[in-house]
Amino acid sequence: MQLQTQTRPKVIAVSVIDDRIDAATAIQFKERMRDATRDGPMRVVLDLARVQFLDSSGLGAIVAVKKLLGPDRVLELAGLTPTVEKVFRLTRMDSIFTIHPNVDAAVAYAASA
Repeated sequence: MQLQTQTRPKVIAVSVIDDRIDAATAIQFKERMRDATRDGPMRVVLDLARVQFLDSSGLGAIVAVKKLLGPDRVLELAGLTPTVEKVFRLTRMDSIFTIHPNVDAAVAYAASA
């Protein structure tokens, strides 16, 4: 599981480089996200633009990362592909997470907050 981070004003953007977050990669994803977001801004934007497949284990891993960040930090999502967006919509997780069309929109939102 490869992640790429970029710190911007008020936000750390974490891009998933792999095309899947599933049972085979969920634990590694959580560990890498924990390491990438250990210290940083209050807002974390998870860029899922390259992720083409997300199963229940992957969804659970994203929720676990949200919990890992604690109550003082926010996990927002960006760049959901249609398949991944459908998983969030069907599970109603789209009501739990703030979802942006892309990272630039998320950064602009954070700057205005």
